[in-house]
Amino acid sequence: MRKLIFAGIAIVAIAFSPLFFSSCNDGETYAEMKDKEKKAINKFIKDNDMCGPIKVISESAFYAKDSLTDTLSNEFVLFNEDGIYMQIVRKGEGQRMVEMAKEQSDSTISKVLLCRFLEYDIENSDTTHSNFYTPTIVDKMLCTYKHQGRAYSASFTEGYMKAYYGGNVPSGWLKPLDFIRLSRYAGRQAHVRLIVPHSSGTTNASNYVLPYYYDIYYELGK
Repeated sequence: MRKLIFAGIAIVAIAFSPLFFSSCNDGETYAEMKDKEKKAINKFIKDNDMCGPIKVISESAFYAKDSLTDTLSNEFVLFNEDGIYMQIVRKGEGQRMVEMAKEQSDSTISKVLLCRFLEYDIENSDTTHSNFYTPTIVDKMLCTYKHQGRAYSASFTEGYMKAYYGGNVPSGWLKPLDFIRLSRYAGRQAHVRLIVPHSSGTTNASNYVLPYYYDIYYELGK
């Protein structure tokens, strides 16, 4: 009897999981949803209402230009490893986290980062969340950098992202940290734009295989 109860619970849990529910509703396989995601990203790159048509550059071209993207021609670099596209609008002032770790002779450091952001659902053409228009609300995350392996991890502690998605920071939000400098001064923040596929996105993006566009300002907190 106990085995039957547990089996029943497992079936119910699977049936109501977002990915299962989405797949059954739409009659789509995971491969089909990934193909749909790819087409949505390609369409967004060709034309969109958020930042305009995008010129994609390679990683080698990006590094050859001292890790910069030309905003006049609306360049985004494509990282082949994870499929993230990134535009550095402004690198910011101050130091990168790797430089902070070296200066403090620490193998691991943790910093509070303040983020102003806009999140846009590429596939459904919809702005989902943003704190651009609420000056009193800023999203905060505690970010840790481990020098061994140059690995970043972070958790949201306050703001809209924590309220809607929980504490886990999507890896797409951490991608720029190798390149941007962090400052506590308003007007000197790093500013990036990202196209983040589901595999590097929030739990919602992962569950429903959705790509998102982000416009993010990063500032060093206290």
